[in-house]
Amino acid sequence: MDKLYKEIIIEGDLYASILDPSHAKEGLDFLTGDNAFLQVGTWNYKKGHKLEPHYHNEFSRESTITCEGIFVVKGKVKCTLYKKNKEKIDSYVIHEGQIMFQFFGVHEYEIEEDSIVVEIKNGPYFGPEKDRTRVEI
Repeated sequence: MDKLYKEIIIEGDLYASILDPSHAKEGLDFLTGDNAFLQVGTWNYKKGHKLEPHYHNEFSRESTITCEGIFVVKGKVKCTLYKKNKEKIDSYVIHEGQIMFQFFGVHEYEIEEDSIVVEIKNGPYFGPEKDRTRVEI
């Protein structure tokens, strides 16, 4: 992947983003817009750089959808994206060291090699019965 960031936009909706952090720009670089339910950025600093001590203020935030990210630590995972009407968008192979975030629509995974994956979601989590809907494709 030559690009740090690939957006998959269908009919004006951001369905997913694929990131390759090894190509991060220098400094702090946020790759999602301020209104995204999941904020994604990269750090690329030289040895000795210090980030000032800080904490994050408490605010009431409303999330109306769960966004999901996967970071492939080892292996290879194929993610297929669909519209909610089950129309296939495309399949994307996420390689070791890459990250994919799904913001909208239907997604499924196929493990193509023995893999270790870190999953990231916005919370709180209310359990599988309330959080997701299974779709037969």
